[in-house]
Amino acid sequence: MLTSVRSLMAASMLAGSVLAASPALADDADTAVKPAPAFTVTGNVALVTDYRFRGVSLSGGDPAVQGGITLNHSSGLYIGTWSSSLASTPVYGDQELDLFGGWTGEVASGLTLDAGLLYYVYPSGHVGDGNYWEPYASISGSLGPAKLKLGVAYDWKQKGLINNAGSRDDNLYVYTNLDVGVPTTPITLSAHLGYTDGVLSPCYYCTGTATFGDKTGWDWSIGGSATVLGPISVGVSYIGVSGASIDGYTNDTIVGTLSASF
Repeated sequence: MLTSVRSLMAASMLAGSVLAASPALADDADTAVKPAPAFTVTGNVALVTDYRFRGVSLSGGDPAVQGGITLNHSSGLYIGTWSSSLASTPVYGDQELDLFGGWTGEVASGLTLDAGLLYYVYPSGHVGDGNYWEPYASISGSLGPAKLKLGVAYDWKQKGLINNAGSRDDNLYVYTNLDVGVPTTPITLSAHLGYTDGVLSPCYYCTGTATFGDKTGWDWSIGGSATVLGPISVGVSYIGVSGASIDGYTNDTIVGTLSASF
């Protein structure tokens, strides 16, 4: 009889222990780290006081509305699109639509590669064909609060790139960006320097000037940005290009940006 009572007491204690442990096991399951999703979506919208592409205004010195969305895979592959309003012209219309895809990832300790192919599309252009392809690649790394990026883009000869002689031409663009986060603040200071050799040189836009037909040129910018509320950021940059200064086109200017990302 005593043995039976002891057995019952042991069974009761064991059952109680199991019941007491069950909530803890459930909590552990709820707080377990879930695997990262294979796909993520990121995007952005922006209002800029002037759309400057490698130093040259594509909005005629006027404000532009911009935005894009990208589908990212955990492998580093991505595809996306980005668009901006333009100053209306017969060839390019009033909209630029960029389609792109590529891969990004760490290729060495602290070094990240980003490489892909971009297609510039001008859907509302009605004279000729301004669309063209551009492969690109960049390598970036960080040192403390500073991030340095070196990049290159090349456009082979194609029908969307026509020089002043009316022939298809190519274009090479190399650049470097430096971003420095100011410690304990939401502010990032930025600098950019780019060099163009080809049909997209800033001086190629200087029709009727002494630099007409020059196939090389520099562009640069210096400025800063700050996160002001959640995903919302504001920025300001001073932008310049080499060659003749045409007001609202290739003149040095200050560009303000209001953007949001998700």
